Amino acid sequence: MRGKTAKYSRDNIDTDVIVPGQYLKVHDYDELGRHAMEGLDPGFRQKNAAFIVAGANFGCGSSREHAPIALSRCGVKAVLATSFARIFYRNCVDGAFLLPVEIGRDAYEGISDGDELELDTASCSLSDITTGRAYSTRPFAPIIERIISAGGLFKLDEDAL
Repeated sequence: MRGKTAKYSRDNIDTDVIVPGQYLKVHDYDELGRHAMEGLDPGFRQKNAAFIVAGANFGCGSSREHAPIALSRCGVKAVLATSFARIFYRNCVDGAFLLPVEIGRDAYEGISDGDELELDTASCSLSDITTGRAYSTRPFAPIIERIISAGGLFKLDEDAL
């Protein structure tokens, strides 16, 4: 997958800034997408980002599924972070909303806001087309890979477990 980056040079981006609390009663996924990252960056939607790059513990806070739903509905295909809150990570994977991809500090520090990236999860590679730099990503655990390949937890064949 390929696309532009929205970079946030900080750790602990929580679900309250990904989708502010006043939108928690919204059940229309497209409407949620219109408010993605509104608590941190009101201009986020204008960036047309396929990727978010962030530091450690991305998606901490509450267990709400609203956060990955909103991000996916505004065009984000993957969040690239040095680590994730576990519940956010599993909400992304289980619901097949977007990919939570763990990157190293070198990628986090080397990628800039607006860079064009190409991600290949099969080969665990990340290319910054803008700068020509190449990075490695952490591979998915085998069960996570199976859930992603199935299109989410509820589409996973029980025999695949």
